[in-house]
Order: sequence, then C-alpha cells, then structure tokens
Amino acid sequence: MKSDVRIRKARGNDQAFIFELSPSLAEVAKLEWHTKDAVQKMQDNYISEMLAESSTPNKTLIAEVEGVSLGFIHVRTRNDDISGEVCGTIPLLAVSPKSQGLGIGRLLMSSAEEWAKEQGCRLIHLEVFANNSRANNFYDRLGFKPEIIHMNKNL
Repeated sequence: MKSDVRIRKARGNDQAFIFELSPSLAEVAKLEWHTKDAVQKMQDNYISEMLAESSTPNKTLIAEVEGVSLGFIHVRTRNDDISGEVCGTIPLLAVSPKSQGLGIGRLLMSSAEEWAKEQGCRLIHLEVFANNSRANNFYDRLGFKPEIIHMNKNL
C-alpha cells in the first residue's frame, strides 16, 4: 500500500476531508475536566486557525491513493521555546481510521520533516494530547522526546 500512496500539497477542496477527521482528533484527547463539546470546538477552531492564510511559512499535505484521501499533515515554522531559533512544528496530523496502521502517518511525517529541512530547520516540534497513548508511542518510535510537559488539575 505505501508504494501506491501519493503525498501532495492540499487544495481548497481538501478542507472538507480535513474537517471530517476533526472528531477523531478530538476524541483521543480524553480530557475528563473538559466537556466533549468544548474539546471538539477547540479542535475545529484550531484546524481553522492552522489552515488560515498566514505569513508564517507552512504547508498542508494530503496522502492519497487513486484520488482517495487517507490522511493529512500541516507543518509550519515557529520559534523554539528554549533557543528561540526557527524550527518546524507539526500542529496537525490525522490519518483516517480505516487507513491507520498502514504507514500513512510515517509517510506524512517524513514529508513534513523534509519540508522543515528545506526551510533550514534543525529541530521539529509537535504537541500531542498526553492521554493519546497510540500517538505518543508513534512519535516515540520516530525519535521525538518530551521537552516540556503541561499539567492541569481539576479543582
């Protein structure tokens, strides 16, 4: 399957597919101190913000086979919290549930890392919900390590 996958730049008509995956991105948060509606609204707003026109260098990529979209990734630049240097960041990555476990996420990550290197970045950053153990394991296998952990307590 991986050899048939094409990674291409997103087009305007890909937004419907991207927002179609929003519930699966929100679902994995499992934040018991927030309502599901609040998490879903945050996720939808975050996608809108990331895909909006920006002067920050960025790119959204779609993985597809024979015109069928399987997943997407959004990569952009940001300033590193520690050094201040420009680095890449991956604010969004989603693979459709039926396409998970087929290497689609790895292909999208590789494409995002290549883009960040082309921008002259030495580091690439991402954030993931702490309760999303599947994603945390995936990122760990790709060589990502925790740097700052944000913690909350329900009062």
